[in-house]
Amino acid sequence: MTQNKDILEKLEDKENMPEDFVDYVLANRNLINVMLEGISSSQARVRFGSAKILRIVSEKNPEAIYPHMDFFIDLLDSENNILRWIALDVIASLTSVDNKNKFDDIFQRYYDFLSDESMVTAAHVIDNSGKIACAKPYLKNEVTNNLLRVENIPRNKECRNILLGKAILSFEKYFDQIEDKKKIITFVERQKSNPRNATKKKAEKFLAKVNSKV
Repeated sequence: MTQNKDILEKLEDKENMPEDFVDYVLANRNLINVMLEGISSSQARVRFGSAKILRIVSEKNPEAIYPHMDFFIDLLDSENNILRWIALDVIASLTSVDNKNKFDDIFQRYYDFLSDESMVTAAHVIDNSGKIACAKPYLKNEVTNNLLRVENIPRNKECRNILLGKAILSFEKYFDQIEDKKKIITFVERQKSNPRNATKKKAEKFLAKVNSKV
């Protein structure tokens, strides 16, 4: 298919999609370093293509990316939103193999992004929270407390309502593992009157599922 840095040249071609290279990178781990170099490329297709490949690899084989977790932690400081979003996703995927507890050290830094002016940035944190809580169950209460904050973080009302719906979906992923379920149920109960219909339906579905287990 391709060799070493040739893959970066191929990413410049609009006919090649980043997803097309994932299996090849998985089979040739030496290309992970090439992809990391690609993130610094002046070419946008190479830069974002490399990052997207590594995001998918981190989901399929987090052990392969874990040695480079510090790289993605540093990428949280990127001025580019897309690279920051990918870093948030990769870091969350790596929590499943984080035997050095690197995520624990940056936990609050990660969740401070809930207050980011970009709704999409906050959405990435929320969407990843279920994965994080399942990977690190001893952090689930802290994850929960941060998600509950979404209701009170100053933000455009419609954006907040979207994020509240996402929080409900994240709670679903680890709700059975939570001892103090009441605070989550109370939070979701309030969303039954949410003006955003999609969020309201998520709340109703969540509560119906909880009540069916009682």
